[in-house]
Amino acid sequence: MKKITELYASNVFGDEVMKNSLPKEVYLSLKRTVEEGEPIDTSIASAVANAMKDWAVLKGATHYTHWFQPLTDLTAEKHDGFLEPSGGKAILRLSGKDLIVGEPDASSFPSDGMRKTSAARGYTAWDPTSPAFVKEKTLYIPTVFVSYTGETLDKKAPLLKSVAALDRQLRRLLKLFGVECRKIVTTVGPEQEYFLIDEGVYRKRRDLILTGRTLVGAPPARGQEMDDHYFGALKTRVSEYMHDLDETLWSLGICAKSEHNEVAPAQHELAPVFTATNVAVDNNQLMMELMQKVARRHGLVCLLHEKPFAGVNGSGKHNNWSLFAGEKNLLDPGEKPQHNLQFLLILACILSAVDTYQGILRACVASAGNDHRLGAAEAPPAIVSVYLGDQLGALVDSIVLGKTYVPKEAVPGSIGVPESPIFPIDTTDRNRTSPFAFTGNKFEFRMLGASASVADPNIVLNTIVADAFSDAADALAGEKDFAGACKRYTEALFKAHYRIIFNYNGYGPDWETEAGRRGLLNHKTTADAAGEWFKRENIDVFVRQGVFTEKEVIARANIVLETYAKTIRIEAKTLIEMMRQEVCPAVGSYVKRLCDTIAAEEKILPEIAHKCEIFLAKELAELNDRMFCSVQHLEEELGRMRGLPADARRAADIILPAMEEIRALSDRMETLCAADVWPFPTYEDILYSVK
Repeated sequence: MKKITELYASNVFGDEVMKNSLPKEVYLSLKRTVEEGEPIDTSIASAVANAMKDWAVLKGATHYTHWFQPLTDLTAEKHDGFLEPSGGKAILRLSGKDLIVGEPDASSFPSDGMRKTSAARGYTAWDPTSPAFVKEKTLYIPTVFVSYTGETLDKKAPLLKSVAALDRQLRRLLKLFGVECRKIVTTVGPEQEYFLIDEGVYRKRRDLILTGRTLVGAPPARGQEMDDHYFGALKTRVSEYMHDLDETLWSLGICAKSEHNEVAPAQHELAPVFTATNVAVDNNQLMMELMQKVARRHGLVCLLHEKPFAGVNGSGKHNNWSLFAGEKNLLDPGEKPQHNLQFLLILACILSAVDTYQGILRACVASAGNDHRLGAAEAPPAIVSVYLGDQLGALVDSIVLGKTYVPKEAVPGSIGVPESPIFPIDTTDRNRTSPFAFTGNKFEFRMLGASASVADPNIVLNTIVADAFSDAADALAGEKDFAGACKRYTEALFKAHYRIIFNYNGYGPDWETEAGRRGLLNHKTTADAAGEWFKRENIDVFVRQGVFTEKEVIARANIVLETYAKTIRIEAKTLIEMMRQEVCPAVGSYVKRLCDTIAAEEKILPEIAHKCEIFLAKELAELNDRMFCSVQHLEEELGRMRGLPADARRAADIILPAMEEIRALSDRMETLCAADVWPFPTYEDILYSVK
């Protein structure tokens, strides 16, 4: 255990390292910035940079990079060496200026025209609230990314602004309760689902390589029907991978805590310990990168696509979100929530925010991959709703409907034998079908896709909740009977936004109809959902809280649509090539083989029966001919797309259905062809390849 504790955060320029390597006044100044939100004192930059460099060099680093998160859902980095010439020799140097600011080209990242090649200057600026770390002989310095004219071009800058907005507005509200605190912190614990497959099999699937998902593939005889993979014993290669990944993550201060087999064959999950939102977002980006790199060391490939395989569960990322004032969790209802006026007001504000801005909550998780996952049996529906559970659900019902509230007490549980320990039964259940579920002392936003940045939902969630807190603080400020006014305001919010609460089965056949009756939105595709960004009220909330400018909101909406259209265009082109270059020729060769067999049988033994060969030859020839026509049609429709935001509608309504038609034909032919004929690994080969 000592070795593991020594390994933890050993590659992070964290608090203990800073305390031991920085002058006391420099350390305390930096600590105030990190913990209390004080503006960074730039005069300490040189001392911090020098200490950071010395520490990194001892760790084997030769370069440093400003590590940032452009609007690609990935990270970006440009490496510069510490080495500088000096009087015919060389020195190792990282200046305060080098630490604080970098200057990458801003024109080659998605920006919706905010940065063109003719106006390419951009800046990366040090984020002292997220610790630097050493990875692969490079010192990584977390930074924000902005344009020469000040537009945010990344996900970190607006995330930090949203955290600041929530801190500002909630401290205003708490002050009315007589609560003073230095800083409100939002925490996140993103659970990460993924698939592990053999690298050799992966290399034989063009669709997996180019798109991250299988565009064709008949379901295997055995999928996840037996429910035997979930929490099952880890296979040897998987266990070795997980241990290697844990140690890699631990060394970088990422506390990987829980890991297990997920529901689908070859699917797994990794969950870290909760931490401050900004750090959690950085950690998750780093975690996804390392999950894929470590997999290659074991001859495996880690798939982070939301739906790499049809017919089995897809992969999501559960965004567990909470609010802290110092050590106090503000989402802890306490033993008697009915008397906890502060908690009830915070809860009512969150419900009002989720209801009012349900459209952008859905839009912030929209992607081509996630569209395949939402609404399936492993993910919540595309309709945003809130699950409160038995205890809080009954409490809110009593407020809204005038019912008598009967507190539900936690009771001990037992299986009824003397040897069994007594265990506590929670006062509420867990609803896995809910998009936004209260789970004891936090909310779990379950709509996020596996490959997405955690920044997006937290930017939205922090901003809309901050706006609700702002409204509450404005309404209650100056009230002489604060308790009475607070109670009335809370009850009014619960009644006004009661429709967003749904404590039942989100997979039920009647929920979609019921949600429509309530007036809840149901955007099933990214082409539908992204339009929410353009609505005036949705733009205004970001502008009002100082998180985005109007230009930045619209740019991000267009980037979502453009990325969606381009993703489907790449998938369609890949599918066309696979059908023309692999499937159609393979099926044609097999039909010829069948016909040759029929001809030989008739020549040698005219009386022999060959109904099987005749059926297969005719069926496959007809399917292959239909395939040819369908591919031609898809190619013609694809020719009308240019990968622009306006193409998103065509991608959703025309291209995807055409691709599904081709898939159905291909999957049918796969089931009819001999195993040695099919040109690439089947689902059985892929999902059961790791032993």
